[in-house]
Amino acid sequence: MPNFSSEIRIIVGAAIIADGRVLACERSEPAEVAGRWEFPGGKVEPGETEHDALVRECEEELGVTVEVGERVGQDVMLGHGRAVLKVYTARLVTGVPQLIEHAEFRWLAAHELHTVPWLPADAPIVAALPKFMGDGA
Repeated sequence: MPNFSSEIRIIVGAAIIADGRVLACERSEPAEVAGRWEFPGGKVEPGETEHDALVRECEEELGVTVEVGERVGQDVMLGHGRAVLKVYTARLVTGVPQLIEHAEFRWLAAHELHTVPWLPADAPIVAALPKFMGDGA
């Protein structure tokens, strides 16, 4: 029988949008996902809101402060149902993204979204993203 008593872990991601482009980040580790692309973010810690976690993760991963906006797409189940990914739009408030935890990043226009190999969990978010990006094609 599956163990339903354990709480589902919430993972948040930031679709940081500037000038009609979204920030895509290339994973450098672990080895099984290195070279795949994602939205920056991470786990919501106990006592943290999803928005607070996203602000903290962007500071840790990119060295920037963001303002969190609206949800993008639906919840994406991860880890055989043990975690859920929730992605929000975000805008840069202060700072310029730095390569702290990622191998590379790119600002992608809507027509460029499919030019990088996204992590499978991010694919449904990528599909929902163009309507949030404005006219940046």
